[in-house]
Amino acid sequence: MYQPIARFARLLLRGFGKFEVIGADKLPKEGGYVITCTHRGWMDVVALGTSLLPTEVHFMAKKELFRKRIADKFLRDINAFPVDREKPGPSSLKVPIQLLKQGKTIGIFPSGTRSSEDVPMKRGAVTIANMAKVPIVPAAYAGPTGLKELLSGKKTRIVIGDPILTVSQDPSQGKKDIGELADRLALAMNNLETGLKQLD
Repeated sequence: MYQPIARFARLLLRGFGKFEVIGADKLPKEGGYVITCTHRGWMDVVALGTSLLPTEVHFMAKKELFRKRIADKFLRDINAFPVDREKPGPSSLKVPIQLLKQGKTIGIFPSGTRSSEDVPMKRGAVTIANMAKVPIVPAAYAGPTGLKELLSGKKTRIVIGDPILTVSQDPSQGKKDIGELADRLALAMNNLETGLKQLD
């Protein structure tokens, strides 16, 4: 269901407002990668998913969203998989790492509204990318927060930043520090979001 739903959503974004993707040329041309985007609500998830077409994004989502059978089926049909944010364990890493090693793209949304959740989520994102030995791509969203704003014609923008390498290209340097990578990711996402605000 991913492709038809994502393409339909892109038509809506373009039809009711203006949909712009900035920096798409920075995306890795081959192999798996993690993309993290600023998060305010469900609209940014839709926008990110459509902005990467034809690439499909496999989204990490909190397990509470999968409690009802209908929701569970729908979410899995659009490439979402559940994660226990309260008690993250090895299983939280296993699924995304397997997908990344298959060359898939993983989407993670560190919260932009709850700062206590923000840092652990960014650390989790870089940990997954580091263990899978893939880059992590920062992104930011600006636009409607719901259907009302979309229908009013508010512009939707996704801006994509430069990929951050999580594994050194020089074997003698060893692994990169997770804390330092998380700080770089946070700074990159903040800069992208600030840049988007200046465009309005």
